[in-house]
Amino acid sequence: MWGRWRMGALLLVAVVLFLPLLISVSELHRRKVIGWNSVVGNGIAFSNEVSGKAGNKRKLDHLLFGPAAGQGLSDRLHCQGLKALNQTRRSIPSESCDACESVSFVAVFTLYNSSETETSDRLTVGNVSYDKSERSIAILHAYIDFIQVSMPTSNVVILTDPAASFQIMKENTSILPIKGDYSRGNLMLQRITSYIEFLEKKLSERAERINHFIFTDSDIAVVDDLGHIFVDYPNFHVALTFRNNKNQPINSGFIAVRGTREGIRRGKLFLQMVLEVYTSKYMRASRMLGDQLALAWIMKSLLSLDGKEFSKPKIFMADLQRTSILFLPCALYNWTPPEGAGQFHGMPLDIKIVHFKGSRKRLMLEAWNFFNSSANLPDMLCLILLSGRTKYDF
Repeated sequence: MWGRWRMGALLLVAVVLFLPLLISVSELHRRKVIGWNSVVGNGIAFSNEVSGKAGNKRKLDHLLFGPAAGQGLSDRLHCQGLKALNQTRRSIPSESCDACESVSFVAVFTLYNSSETETSDRLTVGNVSYDKSERSIAILHAYIDFIQVSMPTSNVVILTDPAASFQIMKENTSILPIKGDYSRGNLMLQRITSYIEFLEKKLSERAERINHFIFTDSDIAVVDDLGHIFVDYPNFHVALTFRNNKNQPINSGFIAVRGTREGIRRGKLFLQMVLEVYTSKYMRASRMLGDQLALAWIMKSLLSLDGKEFSKPKIFMADLQRTSILFLPCALYNWTPPEGAGQFHGMPLDIKIVHFKGSRKRLMLEAWNFFNSSANLPDMLCLILLSGRTKYDF
């Protein structure tokens, strides 16, 4: 009898202790129905779940907000919900003039024939529903839109397969077909080849003024003027972005080439070297990462950079066979939103580029929609900073 009474008392104590926890979990689950535009002060919110066949959940296609990393650090963005508490540090763009040097962004893009499954697998971002091809075009549009906001006098050139069928109706934007193999398994290799052919075309032209080139992936958002790098560092031919990554210290999503004749020539020679290393050593990775493995090999074997130079986000320069290379930290010039455990140091106030690589591409569209409705860049950066902690299905 005594034993039964003691067991009952223990169960009662357990219920009293754990009931608040159960209520908290229930409340967190309930809040999955609120949208990203109703984020509360603690920075946790969810949009609606999307179910697949038989009610099973697919990979998450919603924004999942978490705490804003970098709180308390003076050089990091601070957020309360989707409200920025401090201002980002913006570069002062050069005055526009006919004789001034200009900047063009160059990206490789093509479309692939979608299967019936991909066409029927539609997803909605904001008020727009996309199939896979439409999503790709929407991301390309957002890429151009961000450039036109941050660097309105710049041009955008899209290098593509002559057989590709798409149009871009944007100001200061052109499509340049370049022959090659744009199949999925060869696209990264073709990207380097297309860059080389583009620079060859520029060498054959007689330019009236200097036009610098920044080759990028099409899933980046330019959030500050980048023209300053060509002014502040007048002696480089090629600029790359680096990170503290032993096997792949260079991210190939950003390659800048000075627009002088010598800069273009040096840029072409450097890319030809990358292509040669790529095809001779890393063809097994031709679908993905082969260019970055080739760049890593060049850094270690030809430049003798042992990794210490990449461990701290400090700008530095090095010479490779008379080609002067400027190394810019990814932390500023190629910052990637956290995913999963992510980055714990937050977003720098003087960030220049946000790279929505991999599964983060939906977040790029969400960010542009948010900016388009608010016209507030720091608040949009808070959306990016608080998001990115889940895998999307783009």
